[in-house]
Amino acid sequence: QVHLVESGGGLVQAGGSLRLSCAASERLFSLCDMGWFRQAPGKEREFVAAIRRSGDRTYYADSVNGRFTVSRDNAKNTVYLQMNYLKPEDTALYYCAAELSLRQWPPSEFTSWGQGTQVTVSL
Repeated sequence: QVHLVESGGGLVQAGGSLRLSCAASERLFSLCDMGWFRQAPGKEREFVAAIRRSGDRTYYADSVNGRFTVSRDNAKNTVYLQMNYLKPEDTALYYCAAELSLRQWPPSEFTSWGQGTQVTVSL
């Protein structure tokens, strides 16, 4: 129900930084809770970070807490993931997700997904 397009992925050395962007074409973007997920080859998809529709609350996986920061600009219909002190284990395809319903925080499920952007961290 929400069209999402991720960008900003690439190849970076360990310890470096990347900033991912997720652009939404949905006019009701400001009403959506947003999330970031990642999936490495041969592994299941895992949760990374989430931000409430107003931007007043965030939630992070333990593996990225303190290194990654999720933010949003509702005027631009865009959510960001600032990734610092990157590690080789951060290598994965990163997905942006949106949830319009307001059942709980953080959302347990997301109904809209982007196509993903690849992040590769070298030693």
